[in-house]
Amino acid sequence: MEKRLDPLDLRLLDEWQRDFPLCARPFLVVAQELGCSEEEVVDRLEKLRSSGRISRVGGTCTPNSISASTLAAVAAPQERLAETAEIIGRFEGVNHSYQRENFWNLWFVATGPDRKHVEQTLAQIGMETGLRVLDLPLVRPFNVDLGFSLKKTKAHRVARKAVQMDVLQEGDRDILQVLTGGMPICETPYQKVASQLGRSETDILARIKALLSAGIISRLGVIVRHRPLGWSSNAMVVWDVDAGNVEAAGKALAGTSGVTLCYERRPVPGVWPYRLYCMIHARSRSEAGEILNRARELPQLNGVSHEVLFSCHCYKQTGALISVGREVAA
Repeated sequence: MEKRLDPLDLRLLDEWQRDFPLCARPFLVVAQELGCSEEEVVDRLEKLRSSGRISRVGGTCTPNSISASTLAAVAAPQERLAETAEIIGRFEGVNHSYQRENFWNLWFVATGPDRKHVEQTLAQIGMETGLRVLDLPLVRPFNVDLGFSLKKTKAHRVARKAVQMDVLQEGDRDILQVLTGGMPICETPYQKVASQLGRSETDILARIKALLSAGIISRLGVIVRHRPLGWSSNAMVVWDVDAGNVEAAGKALAGTSGVTLCYERRPVPGVWPYRLYCMIHARSRSEAGEILNRARELPQLNGVSHEVLFSCHCYKQTGALISVGREVAA
């Protein structure tokens, strides 16, 4: 059950979802900004992680830059729903898995070092479940920042920049895997990461800074979980927009207050025609409905066929799989 955040927790979660300090004692810097002790920051974050309100302190990577991913879905018979979700969740590359209100009722994100790995994961899931798997790869993002403001309806947005893959060096994938799994919540997290990877703290800090500057790491900070924080009415809305109108509609939708994610995906002809997707995170269905009505009223979406898929249950939420063999923390 949701419990109201106290003011310090609220600031900690709202103000430190990005731009996490790159120094030997990052939680000390956070503490100084919040006017409390380093020990209290570490203790609060650990309790927030243990209670499920945050998934980790770490990084997110720009989609399909350092690794591959796709959104996928199966239509599981109701009597096999839990069993099917358990099978899907066993795959290391599956980092998000949700039940949604639709005939296609189990939705998940499959990740891996490359597209071949993702395709193999989807094929294995199809074989083990005996179900058709919809593969809906990303075509282009309009807003996939994943930051989430707890103090206002509209999400924080940052300008997208070109990813510079030429900065990538040997060993960077292992660093990124640790960051997407979650750093240790302790006084010296970068030193712990360095020890885990057999490198120096100075080297780790330098590489993280370079990967952030290159746009490979899109965000470094606290990764929150919406449902335990009170945003329990969350819907994926899919729009049947013509290919030639997707760009205009996507840009307009991404700028709509209350829309937290927006992107184009490849449709499945004859089965799933939808190209444009957005996420709405709200505290209630009525609030979600208000946001959806604003989207419907956009000139670019007026009269466009769409479906609303509310989330019913979260089965899995972890970091992406970037480097095979490196453990991903929950």
